[in-house]
Amino acid sequence: MTQLIGPACPQERGGQALEAVRIAVALLILIHGSFRMFTGGVVPFGMWLETQGFPSGYWFALAVTLAELICPILILLRRFVSLCAAVHIFILTLGMVMVHLPSGWFVVGAGRNGMEYSALLILCLSAVAWAYAPLSRSSADRGSQG
Repeated sequence: MTQLIGPACPQERGGQALEAVRIAVALLILIHGSFRMFTGGVVPFGMWLETQGFPSGYWFALAVTLAELICPILILLRRFVSLCAAVHIFILTLGMVMVHLPSGWFVVGAGRNGMEYSALLILCLSAVAWAYAPLSRSSADRGSQG
């Protein structure tokens, strides 16, 4: 591995660290969706989406909430990890543009409700999706040859 500033982490530790990121992000998303589902937040979320121009806001809010309940479980079980990560990257990107971008970058401190946390989650989900993406046939063949 190319050395930029210092030595790279050992490959085994890097894999373990990425597993910790996968588990932590999945749990954070699961908690977020569970809170909305079990505290009656789907309807207000859907009503807000309709004020933002989404037709059938309730159904979109329900779909997002169900994705926040189902996909993290699949990520924890290492099933459809890249697909589920992509779903959440899409949801988080929409949230960044619609909710957090107008508030700026910072979540706390120099601002409030900004997009830095969403950007971090997108980066973490992207790394997890990349790690679990299926290898192409030619990549798999090259790996087995040497």
